[in-house]
This record gives sequence, C-alpha cells and structure tokens, in this order.
Amino acid sequence: MALRFNKQSRLARRQRRPRARLIGTTDRPRLAVSRSLNHIYAQLIDDSTGRTLAAASSTQLKINGGNIEGAKAVGKAVAESAQAASVKKVCFDRAGRRFHGRVKALAEAAREAGLDF
Repeated sequence: MALRFNKQSRLARRQRRPRARLIGTTDRPRLAVSRSLNHIYAQLIDDSTGRTLAAASSTQLKINGGNIEGAKAVGKAVAESAQAASVKKVCFDRAGRRFHGRVKALAEAAREAGLDF
C-alpha cells in the first residue's frame, strides 16, 4: 500500500511542475494527455475560460488505447476535432509522464494531422 501511495504522489508532483508554466489560452490551448492501463485520452483545454475545446479518447473511438496504434488514432482524432474548432497551435501537457511510447505516438500523430506544438 505504501508503494502505491508513493507512486501516486510522485506522479501528482510531476504533474504540478509543468502545469505551473503551461497555461492554455484561447489562441494556444493546452493539449492534455492522460493515459490509463487500457485507454488514452486527449483534450484541448482553454485555462483562461476553463473550457474544453475539443476531446478524443480511445473509449469514444471504441478502440484499444492500451497500445501505440490506439494512441495514434486518438492523436489523429483530437487533431481533426481541433481543426474543426479552428485551433492550429497548442502547448503539449504530458501530465507528468515520459515523452515515450503511447504519449509520444499520440503527439506525433497529432503533429502529422496538422497541429503545431
């Protein structure tokens, strides 16, 4: 139990550090990526108004987000919904996770689909 608590508190601490600097604006919203064991989620957040401009997830797409192919599909979907909301530039929030694996695949797919960050 102590290991689990420490792991969660370390992740929460890693999430707080970049979010002190990353602030989503109307011109450049924050692309927040969250992942669980089986799914991956991405949303564009305007922190100045507290609104979510666009979102995509592996549960919404009814795919397995626990692998790199699922993350690529979610990245492409969030980029398409961002372009529908007329958003081109975003700042990437990896939520304390390493830029590796599924998080990296989602980011690269979003870049290929037209988002700039």
